[in-house]
Amino acid sequence: MFTGIVEGIGRIEGIERGGKSLSLSVHCPFAAELENGESVAVNGTCLTVTEKSDSVFHADVTPETFRRTSLSELSVGSSVNLERAMKADGRFGGHIVSGHIDGTGRFVGAQNEENAVNVTISADKSLGRYIIEKGSVCIDGISLTVASVSYSENVVFTVAVIPHTWKNTTLSTKSTGSLVNIECDVVGKYIEHFVTGSETNDSTEEDSAALAEMMSNFTSFH
Repeated sequence: MFTGIVEGIGRIEGIERGGKSLSLSVHCPFAAELENGESVAVNGTCLTVTEKSDSVFHADVTPETFRRTSLSELSVGSSVNLERAMKADGRFGGHIVSGHIDGTGRFVGAQNEENAVNVTISADKSLGRYIIEKGSVCIDGISLTVASVSYSENVVFTVAVIPHTWKNTTLSTKSTGSLVNIECDVVGKYIEHFVTGSETNDSTEEDSAALAEMMSNFTSFH
């Protein structure tokens, strides 16, 4: 489990490509502290350390992860956000992040507003039911709060990014159209599971309304 608080920026030093899989070599500022078998979130995607040195770790990307994330678009030299799994006695600085990506979105743009950078993301409409105003969302491994959201053919939402996050993550390197990983709030996904039942992912308008209300109430309470 992760918290969405990025520990450092890494760099892709090598890629071995399969048809629908990857083996990554990642230059990492805390590689010397890692152990084989440990979990590291790479742009929000939970990967397992298979080998490591004092400066680089290696990890495999399976076909499922290849299909569901933006990792397939990495190249040598790409910068990536990195976070180790949360320690049981650590502070919970962000929100519950599993490292299991729900889908990808596109970076629409960024606009300065005093001490914030308002970042806009467009994603598939299917993710919209989990993205609510003032709810949590993880973008490329960064825990952020949804400032505004609109629903049409796609879901388009904005997050307000503080200067520290802007400077210390890869968000500032994105350009219009860049692909980003999105992990929706796990609480919302479990609520939907309980509301709609375990045998189907299809929800009625009544189910979606109930889900939105429950998530809104949870967020307000939390």
